[in-house]
Amino acid sequence: MGSAIKSTRLFLAIYASLLFVPAWAQQLDIEDYQPLSIQQLEAIEVGRYPAQEARQGAAADADHIYAIVNFIIGKYDKTSGELIQRWQGARGGPIRHLNSCFAENGKLYCANSNFPEVPMASSIEVFDTETLKHSQSLSLGVLDEGSLTLFDRLNDGWLAGFAHYDADGGLSYKDHRFATINRYDNAWRRLGGWMIPESVIARMLPYSASGGAIGPDGLLYLTGHDRPEMYVLAAPAMGPKLVHIATIAIDAEGQAFAWDKSEERVVVGISRPNSEVRAFTVPEVQLPEGLKRLTEMNFSL
Repeated sequence: MGSAIKSTRLFLAIYASLLFVPAWAQQLDIEDYQPLSIQQLEAIEVGRYPAQEARQGAAADADHIYAIVNFIIGKYDKTSGELIQRWQGARGGPIRHLNSCFAENGKLYCANSNFPEVPMASSIEVFDTETLKHSQSLSLGVLDEGSLTLFDRLNDGWLAGFAHYDADGGLSYKDHRFATINRYDNAWRRLGGWMIPESVIARMLPYSASGGAIGPDGLLYLTGHDRPEMYVLAAPAMGPKLVHIATIAIDAEGQAFAWDKSEERVVVGISRPNSEVRAFTVPEVQLPEGLKRLTEMNFSL
């Protein structure tokens, strides 16, 4: 009996020693992760449009420029720069903080939130580009993800970005690092998402991504609150965090932007200090080996 107990104890001791062998004793050649070298590029300005509403974001279609500030949208002729129409909500009304918008098929799709109120609540507001009349609303309600600042189509569903703030409008227990990029199906059911990498989110503090959209190359382009920079992100082959692959210098001090899909690789953003919408040609970005375009991602197992 005593011999059996001793044998059992010896076996357990040997088994435990195998489980907890120090790393140095295992003699495994494990390399440290090496971050990618971030491409440094520059956008070329191709147009300016004075617009007093150019305080929060901009959008464009084939013939018009749209300048956005909170609860006001200005529609301008792309050729002459003339103000064509203006939609104006009520101060303190249901549309409080329009952020990023994009134009598509005669509609202007906009991200709205109750910023700087808490709890954070968000909605998507749709306007007719011909008349600028409000035509549709989709309330997302109060979400743990934060405050909706951007969204775009991604394949047969949606991509949306949510902000957290260190300053006004933030939560004491969630700072800017909790900002997230989420993937939804066409009915706005969440399928998954990613973190924003530290190399990008650190450039946005104490705020988060104000603008973002999927580029024609299937990569995600983001802008922060006040830096004249655009960040390009790819999807990882594994893990929950997007990969920062390029930073593009752009003469627009943050806030929201949109792709002008009537042009080749052109975005419209704003210069908030100068009350201008500015258009830029965005350079091509090389996708590093081993990474994926967001349009290539499969959200089912």
